[in-house]
Amino acid sequence: MKIIYNKIIPFGKRFYAINLFGVLFAKGPCDSVMINHEKIHTAQIKELGYLFFYIIYMIEWIFRVIQFRGYVAAYRNISFEREAYANQHDPEYLEKRRRFSVIRYITKNR
Repeated sequence: MKIIYNKIIPFGKRFYAINLFGVLFAKGPCDSVMINHEKIHTAQIKELGYLFFYIIYMIEWIFRVIQFRGYVAAYRNISFEREAYANQHDPEYLEKRRRFSVIRYITKNR
């Protein structure tokens, strides 16, 4: 995974790293858990295609903001984030992950 360290992207003080089109932009060093989290997102992106992934991500985020009445809770409950957070500590997850595994996290209660 290509990692670009900079102070501009991701925007805002609350964000430390963001995966854009399979490239990780980070404000500083990333540990193995964070890199694994972002690699899970890269797998999701590759399955759905770049444009479709980001469209679905934004639609689900808007839905979750309405559902949970908060931005942080919405972010944590996006199915893509649920899968990544649930498996970020397993360095072998991507080797055993089935295609479109994110579908299991759409309706799964948090």
